[in-house]
Amino acid sequence: MNVAELKDFTPEELNRRAGEIRENLFNLKIRHAAGTLDSSADLLKNKRDLARVLTTLTQKQGSSKGKKGTAHKQAAAPSAAVQPAAAAAAQNEKKG
Repeated sequence: MNVAELKDFTPEELNRRAGEIRENLFNLKIRHAAGTLDSSADLLKNKRDLARVLTTLTQKQGSSKGKKGTAHKQAAAPSAAVQPAAAAAAQNEKKG
């Protein structure tokens, strides 16, 4: 499967395609374990196809939601700096 083809799919179609590939990959693994798989290269091909689909899906979802996690990291930094100052103030009150 080509990345250019995947970019034309909607997120719903990509989810459906990922499920189909997962199911096929599961069946290939079962056949491999049973010794009836003709070509083990099919396993690798399906794993890579699944990775391509999931990467494309993540890119599509990321572009619609904006950057993830940046607000959380920025909000966490000031509170971490304030907490030691508050702890030092509390210790000073106990001494005095």
